[in-house]
Amino acid sequence: MSEFLVIPRHDHDLLVTRAYQARGYTAKEATEGAKLAAEAARHGIRTHHALKALHLDHLFGSAAGGCLPGAEIEVLPSRFPASERWDAHKKLGQSVAYQAIDRAITLADQYGIAQIAVDNAFHYLWGGGYVMEAAERGYYAYTNCTSALAEVVPFGGKFPTLGTNPHSWGIPSSIANGFPIVMDWATSTVAMGRVQALKREGKPLPPGAAVDANGQATTDPDAVAALLPFGGHKGYGMCLLNEIFGALIGGSLPTLRGRNPLVPGEKNTPVFYFQVIHPDALAGGHFAAGRSQMQNLKAVLEDILGHGNEGAMLPGQIEASARLRSDTAGGLLFTPAEVLEFNAIAAELNMPGWDTASLATA
Repeated sequence: MSEFLVIPRHDHDLLVTRAYQARGYTAKEATEGAKLAAEAARHGIRTHHALKALHLDHLFGSAAGGCLPGAEIEVLPSRFPASERWDAHKKLGQSVAYQAIDRAITLADQYGIAQIAVDNAFHYLWGGGYVMEAAERGYYAYTNCTSALAEVVPFGGKFPTLGTNPHSWGIPSSIANGFPIVMDWATSTVAMGRVQALKREGKPLPPGAAVDANGQATTDPDAVAALLPFGGHKGYGMCLLNEIFGALIGGSLPTLRGRNPLVPGEKNTPVFYFQVIHPDALAGGHFAAGRSQMQNLKAVLEDILGHGNEGAMLPGQIEASARLRSDTAGGLLFTPAEVLEFNAIAAELNMPGWDTASLATA
């Protein structure tokens, strides 16, 4: 039996858009939320597709006041023309992130490099989707964010005071190697979405990823109380970096994020940071052997993957393979357990569910 069922993109987007609109989101917000969810599924990001997005919105978003459907972004004054400061006013994170990437690209076209700092946001989910889009348009991009909850124990500590705090980089390398290089990861050993996915599938966590309520290591997804940073002190440092960015932009105490009731005078919203660089702003102009910038990148990558390293992979290669598999199948790929959850959402919306017996497999 095949591992995945194939859901046509149109059917997926219709259901997810309806789900967002039923919660009060505008048509544009719902479309952007569905787009990010679909692209996550298309690229094999099983921890951040629509089920995660709608679950997060229910727990901390529109149902809890952490996200305000229809909110408008406020662009604050800045004395730096290539830097913008935004107050998202708790707008849907996916919508904010897509707009931020578009705006940063416009600024990078003019100034070579651009950055946008976003306060009072709601989690944007898969950061890799935004930097990948920028990379496919020919730009270098980076983003980080603070997570909706403090779920990670600092290195050497025992109480979760950090978010899973992802970092995402996109490199416009398609001409050199056939797909954009994308480095995207939570700074915890696994994302909490991965815990939820493993719980759904009845599978254990890898060792060293999480602790239970007593601070003891566990591989049981049902027993997870907090996560651990990857790579010991190194992952902890990268995780901490997001909290530092957040503090400088305007974020409040990590242990209050996503929590209610709100402590008077404090904030409980995530913070985003985006940076986009035009490739011409990086080019030194004196590449060896008369190569162009992209030819030079191709030569460097071939050198790295040569010398017996042909079995090594580039970041983004797994996602590119998943995308090819999905596109070849003619839709988005979900497990039977995931389809059951989608059908439960459809039932709540009085929409027909997806007939698993008639779906193609891949």
